[in-house]
Amino acid sequence: MKKRVIGIGGLFFKSKDPNATKNWYNKHLGFNTDDYGCTFWWQDKDGNNCSTQWSPFPEDTKYYEPSKKDFMFNYRVENLKELLDTLKEEGVTIIGDIQEYDYGKFGYIMDNDGNKIELWEPVDSAFK
Repeated sequence: MKKRVIGIGGLFFKSKDPNATKNWYNKHLGFNTDDYGCTFWWQDKDGNNCSTQWSPFPEDTKYYEPSKKDFMFNYRVENLKELLDTLKEEGVTIIGDIQEYDYGKFGYIMDNDGNKIELWEPVDSAFK
């Protein structure tokens, strides 16, 4: 079986005051926050530089829809198109089309609990 998810790409959650939340995490836990939250850099077992994003969103964000949850997981994947094709064959709900940016490709699915899941085929070198 080919690899599907290879890591956690990000944790996204709703916050009453995203800026206050970023400031709290910066002050008390040392998160190096910016407009988007905090990017954690690490190396995989092969020595490749990788990132994981932590981001509070406003409570009224529409980004997680159609999920009704206050959070969204982002998972790192190696071949997004192939994975989405496989998931579709398995009956998983696919949301929208693949979106491409200089930092990677994104696809969206719904899990069995109604959580929107963001799948990310990253281009980590775009962050340097």
